[in-house]
Amino acid sequence: MVYLTRSEHFNAAHKLYNPAWSYEKNEEVFGKCANENWHGHNYELLVTIKGIPSSDTGFVFDVKKLSTIIKDHVIEKVDHCNLNIDVEFMKGKMCSTENLAIAIWNELTPHLPAGVQLHCIKLYETPRIYVEYFGE
Repeated sequence: MVYLTRSEHFNAAHKLYNPAWSYEKNEEVFGKCANENWHGHNYELLVTIKGIPSSDTGFVFDVKKLSTIIKDHVIEKVDHCNLNIDVEFMKGKMCSTENLAIAIWNELTPHLPAGVQLHCIKLYETPRIYVEYFGE
């Protein structure tokens, strides 16, 4: 099994705020991330697929095609957007990095061809904070 990773970048704003809680509880749990005027991040997205290299090309999958799938089904929907308001696949979800990684997985999975499996979504919110999701 060979693992291939494509890195992409996007900028987006969000707010962590639970409407079932009081303003004070949201401030206590989420701190500055509950800012009513939102806040943004420069996200780094790493998408890792796995498969057996083709005997014809030596590729697990054409990385240019993988980039196009990521851009068409994720980046174009989130870049320079408000994740809480503008992104359909985040509607009704808490816009944590954890939930965003799961949602990205769900957006990409149906668009990968037979024989290519999504292995991991690694999403950096900051250079020091990231999540990994393996579809579990």
